[in-house]
Amino acid sequence: MARSRELDDAFVAARFQAHRACTGCPSRHDVAAWLDDVLGFVFPEQSLQRFDDLDAFRAFGGALGDRLLGLVHDCPDATAFAEKVAAGFLGAVAQLHARLVEDADAIVAGDPAAWNRSEVIRSYPGFYAIAAHRVAHELLGHGARMLARMIAAHAHRSTGIDIHPAARIGHRCCIDHGTGIVIGETAVLGDDVKLYQGVTLGGLSVRKEDAKVKRHPTIGDRVVIYAGATILGGDTVVGHDSVIGGNVWLTRSVPPFSKLTYRAPEAVEATAVGPAGEGPAEASAGVRR
Repeated sequence: MARSRELDDAFVAARFQAHRACTGCPSRHDVAAWLDDVLGFVFPEQSLQRFDDLDAFRAFGGALGDRLLGLVHDCPDATAFAEKVAAGFLGAVAQLHARLVEDADAIVAGDPAAWNRSEVIRSYPGFYAIAAHRVAHELLGHGARMLARMIAAHAHRSTGIDIHPAARIGHRCCIDHGTGIVIGETAVLGDDVKLYQGVTLGGLSVRKEDAKVKRHPTIGDRVVIYAGATILGGDTVVGHDSVIGGNVWLTRSVPPFSKLTYRAPEAVEATAVGPAGEGPAEASAGVRR
């Protein structure tokens, strides 16, 4: 006998009631569309439309605030809360734009493959990720936690770069390539930090009781962290002007101007051939400063 393909009535009824109770929940699509329009408002390179006059452009910007009202639902008094969030966010848009211009220029200065700012804004996933983070961080500062997390999740899906909205990132952040980067909730990055793909700024443990303590590292000004490096722990501080090499695993603080590199274990045979007559290149072990 063929099995019934009908869903369980009790399950369907329960899920229907859950949907009815979630009428204030913004959809992923609406959140992503709003973020893209915010970026399109401040950067014509990101815009999906063009405007005939100043009034039309001003109306578009104002509508971003109206749409934001419908995306915020973090407390019982949603209307007053949403108005406060929207007013705070719109008041910060000019400063947000200035910070993002700095980020784009830092990527141009730090990536030999980048021709100009317009190219970075149009096509660089690292720029999109840091732009989404700055929007999410601003919203979080006004109390819109759920919306901030949804923006961060959208940026993660789009770029492979996972930045918690609460992470504090200084001026002129340069994310080059970026795929696989993870920056945890309590991480603090100074100014002019440069990150390559696969970098993790994480915690030493995932114990729930540590939720309210600093679990992620502090990175000083002008630090460069190369691909695959992992830096863990809330007490770990990387001093300013340091260079953390690719694949370094770091769980302790290092002073300013440090240079750490990873060398493959001696037991692993090197396959690269040295200069003529010198045989294979040698491999050495450990992390070296």
